[in-house]
Amino acid sequence: MTSYSMRQMLKTTLMAALLASSFMVNAAQEPLDKVVAVVDNSIILESELDRSMAAAKQQLSQRNQATPPDNILRAEVLRQVILKRAQLERVKRLGVTIDEATLNAAVAEIAKQEGARSLADFQTKLDARAPGSYAALRRQISDDLSVNRLRQQQVSARIKVSDQDIDNFLNSPQGKSALTSEVHVAHLRVALPENSTAAQVQVAENLADKLRTDLLTSTDIDAVVKRNQSSLYPVEGIDMGWRNSDDMPDELAAKVSALDLNQVTMPIRAADGFHVLKLIERRGNGSRTIVQQFKVRHILLRPSEVLSPSDAEQQINRLYKRANTENFADLASTFSNDPGSASNGGDLGWVSPGSMVPQFEEVMQKTPVGQISKPFQTQYGWHILKVEDTRQQDITEQSRRSKARQVLAERQFDQELDNWLREIRAETFVEVKDGTPIN
Repeated sequence: MTSYSMRQMLKTTLMAALLASSFMVNAAQEPLDKVVAVVDNSIILESELDRSMAAAKQQLSQRNQATPPDNILRAEVLRQVILKRAQLERVKRLGVTIDEATLNAAVAEIAKQEGARSLADFQTKLDARAPGSYAALRRQISDDLSVNRLRQQQVSARIKVSDQDIDNFLNSPQGKSALTSEVHVAHLRVALPENSTAAQVQVAENLADKLRTDLLTSTDIDAVVKRNQSSLYPVEGIDMGWRNSDDMPDELAAKVSALDLNQVTMPIRAADGFHVLKLIERRGNGSRTIVQQFKVRHILLRPSEVLSPSDAEQQINRLYKRANTENFADLASTFSNDPGSASNGGDLGWVSPGSMVPQFEEVMQKTPVGQISKPFQTQYGWHILKVEDTRQQDITEQSRRSKARQVLAERQFDQELDNWLREIRAETFVEVKDGTPIN
């Protein structure tokens, strides 16, 4: 396996391992250890790298994945630790913070998974393992949430989805499948033996053809499976019930979208065998979407390397006072950091529920028509908004296009995230002290 392939295989596991390693932190005073790397204004210690190595090995073992040689694993773990530290340095410079309520909710979720009845019980349980472990975990989760918020801010701004992109998607089988409301599907699979020969693949495909024939005249999945069961080529079947098409793998969803009621797909070859699906019912295609819309203007002050979070908060408070006596649109044109609306006096047009981040939407819905909200913070910075009007609107077509835009943006996110991470790494000063190769 090439170095690049190894890196890709380990990427997800190692990122999870970095979080898992926080459970292994002993926050008690440790003796001084060796500096492994310098990342901008921070250092990575040998003890930190050792903990991350141990967590990575544990994660790989739990997932039944082969553990690479220590020198390869160490290089990849160090690479990921450096990359995360580089992002944390950017978090500090931009003043990205996580409020206590959000942090407590994230810790509570982990506590629930660990079987703790409360945060207090969870703290007692962790600190019994090693004093200070609970505080160390909170710091780790706060760091992770801050990095995620930074990524959302920075990467989302790079994603571009054009109207033509949306039109193309809506006219594609994948788009039609993703935007159909719900489908009721029967799903059968013929498993292939490991390292199958061409002859074995042909036998499995013939069996899948027989399943297809049976499904054309029956919806009794258990009976179809029982009639066609094979010890060498196990047959599995399930009634998937009502499923949103975008919850299904793209290839399967696209096949289902092309079916009429009671039709069955041809056998679909996949890595785990042959799949056969039958469309039993479809619903929701004719429904309309009627919502209350809000006509809104806003002013955004986004913290940056030249505008600290505290300065942004102070400035938005001053603008709030001015907005009650001056023209809101003029203030937005002059001071707002939102490039999409500042030139239009902060005008966001008619805003539908679900199109804004939750904090923005909550304030918008509580602000009376003609009034200006008090300053509030979202992941993008500090805002004030003015609600100019409300209306009931049929947004069926807009809803389709909005959902298509979201699907396409999500597809772009991973690629843009990789690009952004490479840029972060290139802009960060890194000095590895022990000679571990990380490039």
